Amino acid sequence: MPKLMKFSRLLSVLPLLFLAGCNMVVMAPSGDIAAQQRDLIVVSTVLMLLIIVPVIFLTLLFAWRYRRSNTAATYDPEWHHSTRLEIVIWAAPLAIIIALGAVTWISTHKLDPYRPLDRLDAERAIPADTKPLTVEVVALDWKWLFFYPELGIATVNEMAAPVDQPINFKITASSVMNSFYIPALAGQIYAMPGMETKLHAVINKEGEYEGFSANYSGAGFSHMRFKFHGLTREGFDAWVAKVKQQGTMLNRDTYLKLEKPSEKEPVRYYAGADADLYTAILNMCATPGKMCMNEMMHIDMMGGAGKESAENREKLQYDNRHADEGVVAPGATVPATGVPARAEPPRNSGGSSMQHDMPGMPDMPGMQHDGHSMPATGNGADPAPAQLNNNN
Repeated sequence: MPKLMKFSRLLSVLPLLFLAGCNMVVMAPSGDIAAQQRDLIVVSTVLMLLIIVPVIFLTLLFAWRYRRSNTAATYDPEWHHSTRLEIVIWAAPLAIIIALGAVTWISTHKLDPYRPLDRLDAERAIPADTKPLTVEVVALDWKWLFFYPELGIATVNEMAAPVDQPINFKITASSVMNSFYIPALAGQIYAMPGMETKLHAVINKEGEYEGFSANYSGAGFSHMRFKFHGLTREGFDAWVAKVKQQGTMLNRDTYLKLEKPSEKEPVRYYAGADADLYTAILNMCATPGKMCMNEMMHIDMMGGAGKESAENREKLQYDNRHADEGVVAPGATVPATGVPARAEPPRNSGGSSMQHDMPGMPDMPGMQHDGHSMPATGNGADPAPAQLNNNN
């Protein structure tokens, strides 16, 4: 018996040991936006528990009270309806759903990542003379690049910001979709190539915090992490001075080398960066000879460039930009690298490749009888763009 009691006490302590090793940063954040998101989690959970806990308790109570061996309980096999019970059963969940809907509606607008901040924390508004810090974020394979356009510096896998100064993030990606996430600061926001997402946040406590990608993006995803430093104004100025003192220059050539897939990339400092480099990355024209997306959109807005636009075909091929250099991301296939997927061609019941030479079927432009696509050439039609032809 004593051994059984000792074993039961050990079992009761085990959950605490597991929780002691957990990082509870989401529930104990250091930024106001993350704190409001934490409060939203708590409020939502409590509202749902208002129904869940009584239901669990009453289920156990009814099972015990109306057990077969309890002859003192009322036995009424003809019972089928109670107005008061129906009101309780339907009114309580309805009230909670209405409360959850109101909380969701308010928080969806209040915590919109595109919405500029209106306070530093629950007790302090933003001073009128406060200027936000702009940080331009680029998700690379598999590292993070940060531009500070107002300071003229850039870093890899490390960023910093002063305490109690609003931060305006502009976020994009160079190749595949990622998710920018600093749990202590704010919720995650996606980084997508050719698009810019935004995030407004503020850090309220000094410290070193973890940032990472929360969206799987390939072989090096597990190590796509960076450090975020919340510093005093003096500490931030010292950090900027260190970057300028130890850093090199980030130009187009340096960026194109940095952009190539790599894992476990060390922290890098750049004392200067081309002023238009982030804009070029966003518009997918950092590589020489490529047309920027905003230029193409302007051409489209003006009604197109007509037959003369044929010369822009090669300038608009982005997905296979590293294929000719022999750079292949592990696990990547078409169209990013030009490497076909590892799949056998479909076969018919006879075991041979499927053919399209059906009797009486006319030849279709752009299709051979062996099932492989070819550029359509009839009636002066231009070849299909390379992005639509995976066999190129």
